[in-house]
Amino acid sequence: MLHACKPEEESFWEYLDPSEELSGGGASVHDASPLAFSKSIDGLTGDDALLFFVGNSFFNQNWVTAPASTTARDGLGPFFNSRSCSGCHFKDGRGRAPEYSGEVSSGLLIRLSTPGMGPHGEPLPHPAYGGQLHDQAIVGVPAEGDFSISYSTVSGQYDDGTSYSLREPNYQLNFTGYGGAGGVMFSPRVANQMIGLGLLEALSESTILERADAGDADGDGVSGRPNYVWNSLTQTTQLGRFGWKANQPNLLLQAAGAFLGDMGITSFVNPSENCTSPQNDCQNAPNGGQPEIEDDDLRKVELYCRTLAVPVRRNHNAPEVLKGKELFFSIGCESCHRSKMVTGNHPDVSALSGQTIFPYTDMLLHDMGEGLADNRPDFLADGNEWRTPPLWGIGLFQTVNGHTNYMHDGRARNLEEAILWHGGEAENSVNKFKALSSAQRNDIITFLNSL
Repeated sequence: MLHACKPEEESFWEYLDPSEELSGGGASVHDASPLAFSKSIDGLTGDDALLFFVGNSFFNQNWVTAPASTTARDGLGPFFNSRSCSGCHFKDGRGRAPEYSGEVSSGLLIRLSTPGMGPHGEPLPHPAYGGQLHDQAIVGVPAEGDFSISYSTVSGQYDDGTSYSLREPNYQLNFTGYGGAGGVMFSPRVANQMIGLGLLEALSESTILERADAGDADGDGVSGRPNYVWNSLTQTTQLGRFGWKANQPNLLLQAAGAFLGDMGITSFVNPSENCTSPQNDCQNAPNGGQPEIEDDDLRKVELYCRTLAVPVRRNHNAPEVLKGKELFFSIGCESCHRSKMVTGNHPDVSALSGQTIFPYTDMLLHDMGEGLADNRPDFLADGNEWRTPPLWGIGLFQTVNGHTNYMHDGRARNLEEAILWHGGEAENSVNKFKALSSAQRNDIITFLNSL
């Protein structure tokens, strides 16, 4: 009816899709509160509704050093970055980088590797410091080191003469525990939001590959290619879906990798402690069992991560939001931030199957330019490539997490800076954004805040 009443010149009404209010389809939740990212989807069957709350408990409670009376939660370390999942994914939301040198990190970690790749295409861990810098350790084990951060200013100007400034992070890594770190490559990454992961897992591979165009055959300047990664359980190569470089194929491996890498918790997926050959104190430290998290408990965390709902849109049909959506499409942002897909059949949670969703990601890798490059390959992803992150929920970060820091390392202080940091395949879109009027740029920001 709104479309029928539109003035002829208001083309933005063509972008009104009433179904888009439910970003996660039937797996959406009506909540815009600070707990908006922490609600389960409707339709959980059997014991899954109860297991969601048990998984929530394991996600939020701190692990402790072994031995301890809390045998289900002991085994922290020897190395770690956080004592709980929620230490980085606060309220199931997004981590951020330190604001200044010396501030304790709240959800940013440093991936490490050396040049070359392993037998399955994976990054090669550093021989002394492994695949991740751990700035904390249990008593009796020296931590691997720490990092500090400072920011420099990058100035620029819109076509209308308005000035802007961006902050560019500069990192200083301090390896203190186990000798020098010659040849190390590193990649800072903030913890991602947790909503809608089960829906992204339920997308069929063919649906994701519909937009792949590695050689840019259509000549639009945007390629997009899948990452293929190693599944250590099935001993096969599979499509990568999760993580900033799509380096994990499913949520079980993503969760197990975080337990080991971030908290030093072994599991049936990763049964060995996170110690390298020179780290004798680490190798001789007490553990919390073998494995330290029971198989069923890891599966409960997997279920929890899989069934977190997506908040519904706010003001999805407001004229200023639709104007911004029209501009978002017209300057080419939707080429990577794919608006609409339909999930396939999820083998474990039927409520995730057959859902029309609006994630604003194509789940593919894109060259984002030298400004965002970490120069560290990760399976097929090269040093310039990042997976398009979903945008659903992006307008609620301030409410949930109390900040508006974006991009893989949290350098952007708001959505405007996030857009301006895009380069590589997105450079044409950014140039078109710079050419818009101030009112039009604000319409795009308003649209993004409605997601």
